[in-house]
Amino acid sequence: MNNMKKGRLLLSYGPSCVVAIGFSISGSKTLTLCSIEGTFLPWSADLRKHLLSLYPLPEGVTPIPQEVFIPPKHQLSLAEGAAPVASGDGSTISRNGPHASEQPQNKSSSLNLTQTENTSSRSAEDLDMAFPLKFRPPIDHQPEFCPQLKEPAPDHTPIVDSTLPSYDLLPIKDAFPLRLLENRRITPEAHWQDVRLLTFITYECHTYQPGDAITIYPKNFPEDVQALIDLMEWNEVADKNLTFEATAPDFFHADNLVMKPHGMYPLPKTTLRQLLMHNLDITAIPKRTFFDNMAHYTENQMHKERLLEFSNPAFTDEFFDYTTRPRRSILEVLQDFPSIKLPWKYATSLFPLIRGRQYSIASGGTQQVDPKQPGFRKFQILVALVRYKTILRKVRQGLCSRYLASLEEGKAIRVTMTKNDTFYQQARQKGDCIIIAPGTGVAPCRSLIWERAMHWFDKPDHVGKVYLFFGNRNEKADYFFKDEWKAASLRVEVFTAFSRDQPEKIYIQDIIRREKKLILELMERGPIIYICGSSGSMPKQVRQVLIDIWAEGMEEKFGEIAARKKAEITMQEYEKKGGIIQETW
Repeated sequence: MNNMKKGRLLLSYGPSCVVAIGFSISGSKTLTLCSIEGTFLPWSADLRKHLLSLYPLPEGVTPIPQEVFIPPKHQLSLAEGAAPVASGDGSTISRNGPHASEQPQNKSSSLNLTQTENTSSRSAEDLDMAFPLKFRPPIDHQPEFCPQLKEPAPDHTPIVDSTLPSYDLLPIKDAFPLRLLENRRITPEAHWQDVRLLTFITYECHTYQPGDAITIYPKNFPEDVQALIDLMEWNEVADKNLTFEATAPDFFHADNLVMKPHGMYPLPKTTLRQLLMHNLDITAIPKRTFFDNMAHYTENQMHKERLLEFSNPAFTDEFFDYTTRPRRSILEVLQDFPSIKLPWKYATSLFPLIRGRQYSIASGGTQQVDPKQPGFRKFQILVALVRYKTILRKVRQGLCSRYLASLEEGKAIRVTMTKNDTFYQQARQKGDCIIIAPGTGVAPCRSLIWERAMHWFDKPDHVGKVYLFFGNRNEKADYFFKDEWKAASLRVEVFTAFSRDQPEKIYIQDIIRREKKLILELMERGPIIYICGSSGSMPKQVRQVLIDIWAEGMEEKFGEIAARKKAEITMQEYEKKGGIIQETW
């Protein structure tokens, strides 16, 4: 695109996944469009026509028609001599299925837990022996059900998963094992929102600092996987070992042949059931291309026409109403169109990959170590489990939320870590901190507070005080870590805003405005300001309140109009030098 002689593609990304698109042709004015579905698709069709006019195909060659089926790049085949893999109880299911034995195959093996050992290849059985036995759950342990909705829904009866996902550890690149010590709900059982504090333990060599995050890779549930296998009539091959192949092109010396999708980490000697359990997201909301692909795999003319309508940009509203609005999953779409029979060999191309979910580490300082378990390091994350209802009148759960809600204490998972040196770099210096963190946005801030408290204990002259502005709905239900903030050693002063505890709604920006005198005093000392939480309107509103406070403090000296301009310039300069750090998602 950058080398086109007469055209230039311009892309800019705005808030809320809105895309501004421009295309400049031969010096003409740039056309700016907004939203993906309503504008990008027609624009891309025009772009295709324009490219064909600029770079016409050789004589006798025509573009491939849209209705022609193009084989996917990746495919599966049965391994040589493949046979059903027996589970621990002798039934013919996946070796790593819900009833598979979790006992070590070699009970005499042992692990040397040194910091230099490569743990990426350790099996779940090895970890069962490596970690203390007291971390394993009792035999009768049952997973807690996650009852969260976006609003109270007493008419919905809890849906408890009858089977749990297997805990096989995938060979994910740069991943390391964590074992779950505690999966504790910190909101009242009667409260509509289920917020969990999950505590993990691992080897001490995996250090972290405030702002770092771990990525958890969820799994599908066996009952959903079996539903798909039954629907697609894949039972004969579901538990046979597979190999990965690249679909051969119609020309030689291809440079882009790959055996499996980038970012896919299957188990060794994997089966189709295991791929559906661990690697392929069958609960994702389907994209438009999914319907286009599905139309090739049905003989039902009515179904085919309907699928093609959903893939047609002219029916954007219908596509949105059928998929995004009710959060309809791929599995549910296939259940709506039972005539579709997908070839199992194309599964890795037809279904999206399960992507990891990133969570900020909520522990820090002295919380990282446990005197009772020397040589290990603790991680904690704060998670608001996603569960909601839509116009389908059916309760919805996020894939990772459902997985974490069912995660049993004592089980091992494999995660990756993302470092964020910028978050903590400024806070290392001498000075105060203003932290603005509503809801679960307080997670990385809690890590920061504990880390600063530990350094203050060693060097009290080098660490200032923390002023935490925390907001949520209800004090009795949503005041996370309330008891911790009372500890004098943390040196934190808390200002709260609970929006639903009084007739008028009070938000965190209202409390900041109320404490404008304190904010002005602190700003004179140049504190580090942290804004953490949702990336919606909150950061913008908080930023505007800070500008208002600065402007009010300058009015007497510069006048109202000049003070406003100077306050905005001051905010921009403060941001450029790293005085304001945002950690939003």
